[in-house]
Amino acid sequence: MSDIDARTAPFGAHARARAAPVERVIELVLATCGVVTILTTLGILGVLVLESLAFFREIGLSRLIFDTQWTPLFADKHFGLWPLLAGTALTSLIAIAVALPLGLLAAIFMSELTHRRYRSLLKPSLEVLAGVPTIVYGYFALVVVTPALQQLLPGLAGFNALSAGIVMGFMITPMIASLAEDALHAVPTSLREAAYALGATRVSAIWRVVVPAALGGIGASVILALSRAVGETMIVAIAAGQEPRLTLDPRVPIETMTAYIVQVSMGDVPAGTLEYRTIFVVGCALFALTFVMNVASYRLARHLQRNK
Repeated sequence: MSDIDARTAPFGAHARARAAPVERVIELVLATCGVVTILTTLGILGVLVLESLAFFREIGLSRLIFDTQWTPLFADKHFGLWPLLAGTALTSLIAIAVALPLGLLAAIFMSELTHRRYRSLLKPSLEVLAGVPTIVYGYFALVVVTPALQQLLPGLAGFNALSAGIVMGFMITPMIASLAEDALHAVPTSLREAAYALGATRVSAIWRVVVPAALGGIGASVILALSRAVGETMIVAIAAGQEPRLTLDPRVPIETMTAYIVQVSMGDVPAGTLEYRTIFVVGCALFALTFVMNVASYRLARHLQRNK
């Protein structure tokens, strides 16, 4: 050890000794935040499961699975969950059909076809759409999109799945565009240069090299956006209606799982009743659905990353 190292070693050790308590406090704070997050999730899941078990003590699981009607608030009660699942799936599929091409094309433009300076302006501008309150989207679907669609589709009802799904698609477009753009931007430049060296045009290199290389991130962004659409509440509650029906016709009123929870949570149904507990059953099913989709997104990204 040189003379300089020998003289500075005590000072370095002293600095590390002073920093050690601060680092321990930071680690403790971060660990506490992680534990609080886990406990909150477990608490939510516990409430859903306990209330759902109380519901199933009165209503068998078979009625939830094999019945095709959902009318727990009517005199003739039916507890088939399929109409709510069909409404949720219909609006979510319409939303992803709108958001996927728009988001992917926007991501390709920002990552591959525009200057870095304009990219730094376009991406935050697009993400502003994600900050618009969903209730604004809902009223936009009801008072603007639905009347416009009725000019093209005369049989379209005032409340329908089509307008709600289209507007929901615009809402989740920034999520797909932002995440897909990050995935495209992470593709090594050497792959693009190799494609150009083999004679590929810019468009051909994008679609045959860059997009397949980023397919894991793009697929994960689509599944996460679909999870966001499944859990959306205000747009479907305002624009899609509150008529649970087992249909794939987007022109008629439907009811989604989240819209039903809003309907019962308005306060007209007494707490502790069988009708009130149905919102926990629906919430438990919604939790399981979004959890499976998030796990699928993670596994898809990992699988495609390993197979590159």
